[in-house]
Formats: sequence, C-alpha cells, structure tokens
Amino acid sequence: MPGKTALVLGGTSGIGLATARQLRALGATVHVSGRDKRRLDDLAATDPDLIGHRSDAADPTALGDLAASVNTIDWLVVTVSGAEGMGPVADLDLDVLRRAFDAKFWVHLGAIKAVLPQLSADGSITLVSASSARMGMPGTAGLSALNAAVEGLVRPLAVELAPIRVNAVSPGLVDTPWWSSTPDDARRALFDQIAGVLPARRVASADDVAEAVVLAATNRNLTGTVLESDGGARLVSLA
Repeated sequence: MPGKTALVLGGTSGIGLATARQLRALGATVHVSGRDKRRLDDLAATDPDLIGHRSDAADPTALGDLAASVNTIDWLVVTVSGAEGMGPVADLDLDVLRRAFDAKFWVHLGAIKAVLPQLSADGSITLVSASSARMGMPGTAGLSALNAAVEGLVRPLAVELAPIRVNAVSPGLVDTPWWSSTPDDARRALFDQIAGVLPARRVASADDVAEAVVLAATNRNLTGTVLESDGGARLVSLA
C-alpha cells in the first residue's frame, strides 16, 4: 500500500518487528520505535527499509515529538508488553501488578493520546492484548485484568474516534524472544505440551500473529473488534 505510513511501537522484536516487516512488504513507509539501542542497531543492519527511532513508549511527551516528526500517520500499532503480573492472587504483589499496568495498559492509552493528533482521518489504531483476558487459568488474575483493560479501550474508542478505526489482536502462546530467559529444554517441553492441547496443534510464530495485526490495521471495514489469534486456546483448558 504505497503512500501509507505506519508507526509500530515496540517494533524491534517479536510481533512488533514481524508486523513492521509485513506492512513494509505491502509498500508502506514504516517507522519503528524501541528503547534498546542494540536492537535498533540490529534493525538498521537487517531491515534498512524500516525507519528506527529510539523512544520510550512510556513517555507520552517523547512519543508526541516522535509522531510529530513523522507527520501524518495512517496506522498506529502498539505492541508494547511486559513480563510481570502473573501469580496466585494470594501471593500477588500489588506493587508488581501496578508496574505491569504501567508497562502495558498506561503505555497503550498514553500512546493513543500522544499520537492521535498525527493520525489521518481514515487511519487506524491497533492494540495487542493477550488471550488471558478471557481465559480462566489459575494464577492469571492479574494478567487477565491487565489485558481486559487494554481490550476495554477498543469498543468505546472505535465510536468516539470514528472514522479512525480502533481494534486489538489477542494472541495466545507465541514463540518470540519474550521466552529467551527460559532454558531451551524447558521452553520446548512447554511448547510441545501446549501444542498437544491446542486445536491448532501448534504454537504460533510472531508472523502468524502479525498477519492478524496487519489485517486489523489495514482493513477499512474492521473497527471495534478484538481478533483472537490464539490457536484456539480460549476453547480448551491449558491449566
């Protein structure tokens, strides 16, 4: 889609990077933001067609400046995530959960507010939540609340900001660098176990989820929708 401009927040790895690459393959000009200089340097080497920016998505002022430097943005994609907030409710550290909300929910909402002045009238906002928002797995009450809060933005904003479209994509288990701290053997065992239960019989790749993100961002008939790209996790028990 030549002539279109995308901004992917958290786009230097995982689902964000896969999304940026797919949007670029459609012909869009794609800007990618991230905090990690090393990842941005790697991005410049591996994907010179992507325009990298070092920016903290948790800083609305910096995001506003970044958006203004890009000028008109057609597709805003927010793939920022965190690694905290999981555990039995009896043991859940509420300060940790607050940090988790700061790292994801408030970043998503702050990004929308910061970039909104630069969004084109027929543009789109695509958020990334997680299937924990609708699942009943023990130990995920904090994560469920966090991702449900992200998804809770979608429907009212789709009406409030119309004709700008607002959607979210809800992935399940995805094989991304998020798992890099888990030993290889333990990660493979977990993936094999879950793949055996999922109706799709496989663990998703970042590209799988990115295809759903690109659809949500670019399809002009989709708004107020949460696309579930979870391999059917919501249909079975993974506990």
